Amino acid sequence: MIDRAGRGDRAVILHPVFPGTGPEALDEFRELARSAGVTVEAELTAPRGRPDARFYVGAGKIDELVSSVRGTGATVVLVSRPLSPVQERNIEKRCGVQVLDRTTLILDIFSQRARSHEGKLQVELAQLRHLSTRLVRGWTHLERQKGGIGLRGPGETQLETDRRLIGHRIRHLRARLEKVARQREQGRRRRQRSATPTVALVGYTNAGKSTLFNALTDAAVATQDMQFATLDPTIRRLDAVAGEVLLADTVGFVSELPHELIAAFRATLSEAREADLLLHVIDASDPFRAEREEEVDEVLESIGVESVPVVRVFNKIDLTEHAAGLQLRADGSVSRVSVSALTGAGLEPLRDVIEEQLAGRRIQRWIELEGRHARLRARLFELGAVSEETVDEAGHWHLHIDLPSQLAERLVRQCGSDGELVQEKLLSNGSQ
Repeated sequence: MIDRAGRGDRAVILHPVFPGTGPEALDEFRELARSAGVTVEAELTAPRGRPDARFYVGAGKIDELVSSVRGTGATVVLVSRPLSPVQERNIEKRCGVQVLDRTTLILDIFSQRARSHEGKLQVELAQLRHLSTRLVRGWTHLERQKGGIGLRGPGETQLETDRRLIGHRIRHLRARLEKVARQREQGRRRRQRSATPTVALVGYTNAGKSTLFNALTDAAVATQDMQFATLDPTIRRLDAVAGEVLLADTVGFVSELPHELIAAFRATLSEAREADLLLHVIDASDPFRAEREEEVDEVLESIGVESVPVVRVFNKIDLTEHAAGLQLRADGSVSRVSVSALTGAGLEPLRDVIEEQLAGRRIQRWIELEGRHARLRARLFELGAVSEETVDEAGHWHLHIDLPSQLAERLVRQCGSDGELVQEKLLSNGSQ
């Protein structure tokens, strides 16, 4: 496991600044430190044109960092950029305290927040993947064991032993997560068979997703004013919306989210990928909300949700002068919905938008199938998409289908050679 920053640690932040870096980067890193339970005693900024191979920053700034650590009694140095193992080790040697880069700090926060079995497995896998690249820092003093009487060893260094053990553990965790993913997929298939539409909340961390989730579902998901308060996905029935609709609360995003976490949480993020509608929750009071929107859009693109319709929800208007309600584009479509999950302002218009979006994303029609189409008929019944069926004198089936169009599009991809038939019967413009 990675070394963890204990709650109550006193820290000095080292923030390298490159051309084009905005002030929001330091603000966000301060919030990450606070979320990890660390008290920031001092901050040092280091303008750079490019990273230094030894320390990431210049030697003069490292001398200043050493003085700051000694003067404040700090127990940890937090660096706002990802470090190489060599850079991390060199700074630790000079400062004499633990050094955590951005990736390690985020992993530490995730390890504190994970509550479910799946979440803990995902965090441990991400930690081990990260640790496997940095083992050298802890074992540089060890040499290969020598032979001879009384000195014959296993023929590998402690570093090699640790790498082998970590490799075993990673494979074990992957196997357990695959099992959990299969169980999650079974639940998703059940929802698909019942044709129950799913709406997923996505957005930047601490944008108020869990508060909005509670307001829309009358749930009691824990909420805190800090980053990554929610890691484990929660699904509840959406209240006061026509028909059965499920709402999923997902993990928040952050700029430069470590690749280890994106990979480990792919099963969790699949709730967003498989949803019928995404509510992109944005903190309306955040002065850097435009940058945050772009970061979320990039993560969503990386996990493959381009085809899922998105409604942008500007939350926390109680902290601004914005009025609750809808903002429309020139063509009459909804551009954004302004709400306050805390006070309830704007929630009714939001529910109306959800209903309209889901209604427009459903296929409701009669189709005719012949005997050679029996496999497609069986699949439609399996999905729970058939609301009525009749048989004519020629033995042809006439089915009235009702299912989300996204599910029909997915069915086209899954049906292989029958994909063209599905396309013709379900997605053509005219009724059959």
